[in-house]
Amino acid sequence: MRKDDRLLRVGVLGCGPIAQFAHFDACQKARNTQLYAICDLAEDLLIRMAEVHRPTVAYGSYEEMLADPKVDAVIVAIADQFHVAACRDALAAGKPVLVEKPLGVTVEECESLRQQVRESGLLLQVGNMKRFDPGIAFAHRFIHDEIGQLLAVKAWYCDSTYRYTMTDNLQPIPVTSAQSRRPEGNPKQDAQRYFLLTHASHLVDTARFLGGEMVSVEATRVEKFGAYCWFVTVEFGNGSVGHLDLTIAVRMDFHEGFQIYGEFGSVLGTTYLPWFFKSSKVECFSVRDGQYRSPLGEDAHTYKLQLEAFAYAVLNGESRAPGATVEDGAQAVRALVGIARSTECGRPVRLDEVTGGP
Repeated sequence: MRKDDRLLRVGVLGCGPIAQFAHFDACQKARNTQLYAICDLAEDLLIRMAEVHRPTVAYGSYEEMLADPKVDAVIVAIADQFHVAACRDALAAGKPVLVEKPLGVTVEECESLRQQVRESGLLLQVGNMKRFDPGIAFAHRFIHDEIGQLLAVKAWYCDSTYRYTMTDNLQPIPVTSAQSRRPEGNPKQDAQRYFLLTHASHLVDTARFLGGEMVSVEATRVEKFGAYCWFVTVEFGNGSVGHLDLTIAVRMDFHEGFQIYGEFGSVLGTTYLPWFFKSSKVECFSVRDGQYRSPLGEDAHTYKLQLEAFAYAVLNGESRAPGATVEDGAQAVRALVGIARSTECGRPVRLDEVTGGP
């Protein structure tokens, strides 16, 4: 593959599954990046990943990687609970950041980080890579250019009992280490919180990306036979209404998608597991010409595409849509907290009033 003449030298913090599945490969395949450095506290894991991915340098200390003047930017690919602290350290060292979603785990830490980003003048992009799915990006442009006023937004994210059978065949076998740093306790044991942070963060960002700013949410949660379902009614700032469906796990194939109804058209979308590198199938209908439009989306390596946009912005000082900003990340966490609060109190919750974490 051909690389650009100017490359962003990237340092990846964390050698765990998401780095192995996505970020190392994206750094190597993106046309304008170099996998310059990797960093992990687990020495055995760091050695294995350095042997496989061949960065220029490998660090066992995040502080040392941040002190390296050749590191142009950092990808934060560690546990959610450590995101904000790692981002703050990178910004303090003068490094732009691409941080995995969600931005953080509480409203307060996200707002504090947002203020630091503003003061630093540096770029922080949140890893909502689905924005770079060619089908979703096409739908976003169509909504902006063609559809007029929005009436309603429906979106769903329904994980499957068979999903890991599929992804285990698609992804490399992850290398693990007993030395890896993990959050206190076991965050996955609190299934409700874990599913909101891990899965609903995708659902909420897609709904915001396509439907606009959310004002309030009203959520209902049902738990049966080891399955969880959230139905969420959304009030958008543009006056449209929304319905979100997060179900973990359905007894059928994985399915994710959206329906958008507007003044001059509509959008129907079906999204696939990202590890298939397959563009969402979208059908955008316009009353102006009475026709449906659909993109091919031949390149759907969303992790690579989001990194290329991030690198372009850092190298050229010019942000390139549709990357999620620190504001997007903070608002998404507000929505996740609002959903959790609404299931507790049984009423609508305004997102500008929420505090804490989901």
